[in-house]
Amino acid sequence: MSHFLYLVRHGEQQDAEYGLPDGPLSERGKRQARAIAERLGGIPFTGAWHSPLTRASETARIMTERMPALESHPSTLLIDCIPSGPTPDMPHAFVPFFGSVTPEQIEAGEAQMTDAANEWFVPSREDRHDLLITHNFVIAWFVRETFGAAAWRWMGVNQANCGLTIIRVRSSKPSVLITHNDLGHLPAELRTGLPVNQPY
Repeated sequence: MSHFLYLVRHGEQQDAEYGLPDGPLSERGKRQARAIAERLGGIPFTGAWHSPLTRASETARIMTERMPALESHPSTLLIDCIPSGPTPDMPHAFVPFFGSVTPEQIEAGEAQMTDAANEWFVPSREDRHDLLITHNFVIAWFVRETFGAAAWRWMGVNQANCGLTIIRVRSSKPSVLITHNDLGHLPAELRTGLPVNQPY
């Protein structure tokens, strides 16, 4: 039996370009959420969870309005965070990213991602399909976890708004990345959230 994780980054946030930490979706973000809901409409989801931040909560609400058999529950394990701090093996080019990050933020993010992995990277005795509506860095960490890569390797792994990443968790073999940042459900004008130039 297989346990599938469907990871969706929230839709575009209104006024995100002004650096606001959280807020409602833009009109484009709402269209993105409706599009990913249509894409996933035929999946027999076992459960759904979302980050309690506004942009993720609103994405979840729009999606579940179109998926009436599914209810999404808030989970602090999916909140936006810094999944890990600098390590000796991390390329020096990534160091500036951590300039304004506090040790407390790193410690909290590490603990959160450990708990998230323990919650969702578990094999299932029956087919299980879990929908997780969350944030860029959280999805990047899940991808890193899938490969068992070095802690810093979440950096530079980016997801577009309402992009789709699917991971298969297996019992006797390593997890498998089925698809990453699939945007097939989004027309070109709705593809937002990826950095034009990588900041690190």
